[in-house]
Amino acid sequence: MDTTTLLDFEKAGGLVTAIAQDDATGDILMVAHMNEQAFRRTLELGEVVYWSRSRKRLWHKGEESGNVQRVKSLFVDCDGDVVLIRVEQIGGAACHTGMRSCFFRRLEGDRVVDVGERVFDPDEVYGR
Repeated sequence: MDTTTLLDFEKAGGLVTAIAQDDATGDILMVAHMNEQAFRRTLELGEVVYWSRSRKRLWHKGEESGNVQRVKSLFVDCDGDVVLIRVEQIGGAACHTGMRSCFFRRLEGDRVVDVGERVFDPDEVYGR
């Protein structure tokens, strides 16, 4: 069976939503997108490859930072337009801001509280 047929890239406008979840903790680390080529490459490498909408190219997670995501398991939703990827987050940070997870801002009433763990300084890693 061609596993890419589980995902309906055409219905999803060429991109499906990809959710990265820490396999050990269950924490949601990030949400991104995959086209069919990114999904195939992920299956081949055993590391997550996304489609970067801003760069308009494949993006092997961690290609600059070294914080790659090793695939532990993959799940496809019932509609075939979302993939949940349980990963081992190498290097500790999934977010380009240097935080462990992209979901580090918690709403508390009318306030936003940063509750995440900073793993690296993005200025040092990306040279910005």
